[in-house]
Amino acid sequence: MAVTAEKTPGIRTITVAHSPDSDDAFMFYGLATNKLETDGLKFEHTLKDIQTLNEDAKNGVFDVTAISFHAYAYVADKYALLPHGASIGDKYGPILVSKEPRVASDILSMKIAIPGELTSAFLAMRIYNPDFEYVVVPFDQIIDVVKKGDVDAGLLIHEGQLFYNQLGLHKVLDLGEWWHEKTGLPLPMGGNVIRRDLGKDLMKQVSKHLHESIVYSMENREDALSYAMQFARDMQPELADRFVAMWVNDLTLDYGDRGREAVRRLMKEGYDRGIIPNKVKVDFVE
Repeated sequence: MAVTAEKTPGIRTITVAHSPDSDDAFMFYGLATNKLETDGLKFEHTLKDIQTLNEDAKNGVFDVTAISFHAYAYVADKYALLPHGASIGDKYGPILVSKEPRVASDILSMKIAIPGELTSAFLAMRIYNPDFEYVVVPFDQIIDVVKKGDVDAGLLIHEGQLFYNQLGLHKVLDLGEWWHEKTGLPLPMGGNVIRRDLGKDLMKQVSKHLHESIVYSMENREDALSYAMQFARDMQPELADRFVAMWVNDLTLDYGDRGREAVRRLMKEGYDRGIIPNKVKVDFVE
């Protein structure tokens, strides 16, 4: 009877957590709307902001979760990286902006709003320059505090990267451009991870379905984008489309050699500079 029960459709629930950002929602469209056959697995979705997901991952709360690569350094013992679902910028990334024109050499004398200490944007910023003053501000409030003059500059992630100049703000530094000049590699921001204690067979099965969801969304782009728009914080469709195009790309379907090397390099640079306290073993579910 036990064997029969295990094969009953829906008997195994996999908890999946990701952010409500339009790129994450786009990726999970196929699974979240039950468009795919899942071989008896039931995927239960939870949406939380990335900072909360980073903290939850430390406690192993979800079977599968989106995570900042900076945070992955602290949970690599519990989670393995899935080989797909990453947000990786090739020659672009988080952007440091200011109200008045500034240059990157001013960073030492600036107070900078950052979107969270476990974000990859903050890790990259500290690899660039470890000695700046910062204050943590929710990512969707950073533009406002820069415009008000509460800080000298702000580190933008998400859609603010696309329209800051329309608000009269100035680019000080694009960390993705800098990283590419330094390493020749893309800059990894976030990925999807899976609990190691699910076991290799189940990890591979879950990985297959998550990959199918990304493929399905790319092949049904208009429907997937329409679904994602409900989570897009009042973004205009054109802006959401541009944002999704930036962060759901070929490297999302599979990291490839460049993407994998980029994650290893980011972890190594963080460790070598004393930002990440331990060497990180970066391994992927194959």
